[in-house]
Amino acid sequence: MRDVRALPKAHLHVHLESTVRPRTVRELGGPPEHGGTFATFREFADQRAKVREVLRTAEHFRRIAVEFCEDEAAQGTRYAEVTFTAAAHGERVGDPEMPLRAVLDGLAEGRELYGIDCRVLLDHSRRRPVERLWQTYRLATRHEQVIGIGLAGDESYPLAPFTDVFAAAWDARLNLVHHAGESAGADSIRDALGPGRADRLGHGIRVLDDDDLVAELSERGVPLEVCPTSNVLLGLVPSLAEHPLPRMREAGLTVTINTDGETALADEYARLRDVFGYGDADLADLAHASIDASFAPIDVKAELRAGVNAWLAAPGDAGAA
Repeated sequence: MRDVRALPKAHLHVHLESTVRPRTVRELGGPPEHGGTFATFREFADQRAKVREVLRTAEHFRRIAVEFCEDEAAQGTRYAEVTFTAAAHGERVGDPEMPLRAVLDGLAEGRELYGIDCRVLLDHSRRRPVERLWQTYRLATRHEQVIGIGLAGDESYPLAPFTDVFAAAWDARLNLVHHAGESAGADSIRDALGPGRADRLGHGIRVLDDDDLVAELSERGVPLEVCPTSNVLLGLVPSLAEHPLPRMREAGLTVTINTDGETALADEYARLRDVFGYGDADLADLAHASIDASFAPIDVKAELRAGVNAWLAAPGDAGAA
């Protein structure tokens, strides 16, 4: 077995606000770390809102971005597309531009310090007004490091009110990535792919509810950003052993492994080895899938793929994590 921390990885579905270190939250006056699973999605969202509220200054936002880079690099992440709710933060602190500028500054500093390349996806809660998504769109078009936008949050709220923004984003060549098929069923995935114009799907675990949709996604090769531990913590899957990930792979779906920000990425890979018996070749295949599904430049993808191949070709270590 090879050390999964040494496996070069791309991380495609990770919310910056969910990765804030517990110590940082405490030092900024926030709530204690939540333990165990969440009873409902609303409980999860409310707990995350309490963490967001402690972020008030440019230094706060810069700090969590630098710490994100340090923590990801320690897990073997070489490239990340980190999600950030910039417009909501800007509205809350009374400065529309500051939170995103500070995060981008922190990610640039983190790249210099830890060698991890990061791009940003801006998300918007389905529960919030359309005008805030327009603000998200405008922020995205002003910063080169922002590569896309998308909907997150409670999937019981419809996607339809936001379609004009998606059309504008498509014309502006922004990538579109929506949460779908997490708590809601196959229809939410169809909405994300159709009027939502999604390039990738956040989560997508409910795709298995519909055989025709499985066939369509498999044929089109639409990547799914699967976050197994997060699905368990939110009560969407009873246990990791019962997670549909193996069935999704067997169905020919393009699966990538991510954390939602609820655990460490190397730990997530290690759990797949322990729970599903995945060997190093399986983990390398999953790492390749994440690299290929990313919006990284071609040369970055080539370098990452070469690193995965080198990891797999190296001798194993019986004592590796």
